[in-house]
Amino acid sequence: MPRYLVERTFPDGLEIPTNDKGAATCHGVVENNAEEHVTWVTSYVSTDRTKTYCIYDGPTPDSIQRAAQANGLPVDSVAEVRVLDPYFYTPSAVG
Repeated sequence: MPRYLVERTFPDGLEIPTNDKGAATCHGVVENNAEEHVTWVTSYVSTDRTKTYCIYDGPTPDSIQRAAQANGLPVDSVAEVRVLDPYFYTPSAVG
């Protein structure tokens, strides 16, 4: 399944409480994503909490967009990505 980097902007900052309410919010996102066969892998949040960079697996960019819409999440961009592992480039691997 393709992997995507999704960039989002939250002008007022992203706030997900670290309690039962926050857990329920994240669980709801996971459930909505499943409707589109999309899996949330991980997210990175800027220190000011206005930007997120999220990794998703899903069938198409459109499925990523539809899942975001179902979750009420903004989408600035969706880019298909692949892993670049710096440890692959060791002398024994390239020699």
